[in-house]
Amino acid sequence: MSTPDQTTHAPTAGFDDEAVLLIGHGSRREKSNEQVRELAADLESQLGIPVDAAFLELAEPAIDEAFAQLAPVASQVTVVHCSLFAASHVKNDVPLAIEQARAEHDLEINNGAHLGVHPAILDLLDDRAATVERELGVDREDDDVAVVVCGRGSSDPDANGDVHKLARLLYEGREFDRVEASFIGVTEPTLEDTLHGLSKHRPDAVVVLPYMLGDGVLTQRVRDWTAEFDEDYPYVDALAGDPLGTDSRLLDVFADRWEEARTDSVEMSCDTCKYKVDLEGYEEDVGGARAMLRALAHQEAHADRDEIDEEPDSHDAPEKHVAVCTNQTCAKMGSPAVLERLRQEVRDSEHCDARITRSSCLGRCGDGPMVAVYPDGIWYGGVEDDDAERIVGDHLDRDRIVSELVDQTL
Repeated sequence: MSTPDQTTHAPTAGFDDEAVLLIGHGSRREKSNEQVRELAADLESQLGIPVDAAFLELAEPAIDEAFAQLAPVASQVTVVHCSLFAASHVKNDVPLAIEQARAEHDLEINNGAHLGVHPAILDLLDDRAATVERELGVDREDDDVAVVVCGRGSSDPDANGDVHKLARLLYEGREFDRVEASFIGVTEPTLEDTLHGLSKHRPDAVVVLPYMLGDGVLTQRVRDWTAEFDEDYPYVDALAGDPLGTDSRLLDVFADRWEEARTDSVEMSCDTCKYKVDLEGYEEDVGGARAMLRALAHQEAHADRDEIDEEPDSHDAPEKHVAVCTNQTCAKMGSPAVLERLRQEVRDSEHCDARITRSSCLGRCGDGPMVAVYPDGIWYGGVEDDDAERIVGDHLDRDRIVSELVDQTL
């Protein structure tokens, strides 16, 4: 909800049937999911148009379900991300879901940018740090206060780089002794290593800021590790603050991203995107098709998670993931029948551990119907429904590639 110093964004004329879809990650902790729904309700009040919430995993509704619910009542939907940085969810998973929704519904869909580095978020983090300082009884102007901004961690260097940028901007112009970036997992430096490194400087206090939206499993892990550090190093007072939560300042960021998306002014960090340019150590990630397949596999991995306290990005997934292109050209060539036949063959198989899903265009128009088997990276072309039995029986069951159907390999 707006405060006197906030900018209120009003809908532009001509968008009476516009809606917003606020997409969160999803958590097994319902409190975290409710925070996303609360943000959606508050954003609806601020924008004056309907705002629904959807989730990538672990909560309902899923993105495809949310689009199906909006299709009868809206002609234009603008996607606003709860993702803090642009990693695979923003660059792959949500765009894939949007392409599927465009193919299935008569909707104009605008895709916004992630929350990113924004002045309102810096102001919010500064306040979170000040709250912890008060609890510890220290003052950054008189005491040596170190701050650790702890992100989730990603396999995307662009997203990890933004955590470091955020930490640096939080340090600039403020009286902190130092501000460090760290991660809960996936990449380095880890929070544990950062805390132990800070102990050598003997600050009066260490403030740890979980850079996460919801109060979920990883946020609790930040608190636990900070408490262990505080106990191990009695000469340093350490305490973790709260995540971003539902602070009203986030609404300004969401509103800015909404306005950018509906006016075609979204700016993404394409110059440092590992899916678009060669970056040292990430060369194999370049390429839209490869990225799309990773997104499909990641979605299925998320769907099969059943451990609440697992490491980030540690998933139980089907052994195989099969994507069938159901875009316009392949659909005319019979891909819906191929999709259903593959699903039936998998259901009838006693040994097959595979998930069959539809996909948007695989970029091989005219060579379809296209079927991609992941993680093998085998693409079959010109597939007919009668070929489903061989694909399942030979490839999925016995790892024997159906060579005469192979279109390309990745």
